[in-house]
Amino acid sequence: MITVIRSVKDYFSLVKFSHTVFAMPFALIGFSLAVSKPEFDLSIRLLILVILCMIFARNTAMGFNRVADKKFDALNPRTNKREIPSGTISARAAVIFVIINAGLFVVTTGFINRLTLILSPVALLVIIGYSLTKRFTSLCHFVLGLGLSLAPIGAYISVTGKFSLLPVIYSFIVLTWVSGFDIIYALQDDEFDKTNMLHSIPSAAGRKRAIFISIIIHIITFILVLTAGLYEEGGLLFWTGATIFTILLAYQHSIVRHDDLSRVTLAFGTTNGVASMLFAVFVILDLILRYH
Repeated sequence: MITVIRSVKDYFSLVKFSHTVFAMPFALIGFSLAVSKPEFDLSIRLLILVILCMIFARNTAMGFNRVADKKFDALNPRTNKREIPSGTISARAAVIFVIINAGLFVVTTGFINRLTLILSPVALLVIIGYSLTKRFTSLCHFVLGLGLSLAPIGAYISVTGKFSLLPVIYSFIVLTWVSGFDIIYALQDDEFDKTNMLHSIPSAAGRKRAIFISIIIHIITFILVLTAGLYEEGGLLFWTGATIFTILLAYQHSIVRHDDLSRVTLAFGTTNGVASMLFAVFVILDLILRYH
């Protein structure tokens, strides 16, 4: 029993399961936007399926990333203690884990509706493809953002079976927000990336310029949040959540400097995780009070 628990913990660590808090809250926003419409009712079964899709998709993406980057992870002092390079999980076991989760993702989308099933291979290509982009483009951060941005629109389609402008706006919020903070995270590996012919904005533009680019991208995020609030005529709770989200965006930039990366983990993980969860809570409560 102890061995099983330890093994599960190892796989949770492999995919950084705690980082699910980045995209999951936005998936719940997309789901809530759909069920707030009078023609759609809340379905617990459908909500569970959406959550499972998020988990399987993220496990697939992160597992594939660890397999694809195992050589670089072993060379990088920051990552050489990860599960595959340290031998805690074999590359073969990680590949099996990826295949199982990818299969479960596709099967689960089939239980939702026809459109989600048709789009599932496209979603998998995007989220898996990110892991390879660092080998040839500094725009890899935006591919990661694109992968996570599928959460709100995917959850919305799961309920409605169609696209709509508002969840697309939320998808763009996720795209720019994630791309911006991933640039901050990549500051830690700028020299390693240069040495190993890997691409990122920090390695291409330098730390100062990379931080400036991240700020510009997060200003766009702020504009998109305003756009979403104005478009849906958000109430007091929405604007409270938007204010908190914006303050936390600004906070992460205040604690990271080009010559001091000691608080990158705080900016990347804790701050953004709290920002997404609080924003989602306020947006969903706002929808509940206005439409129910």
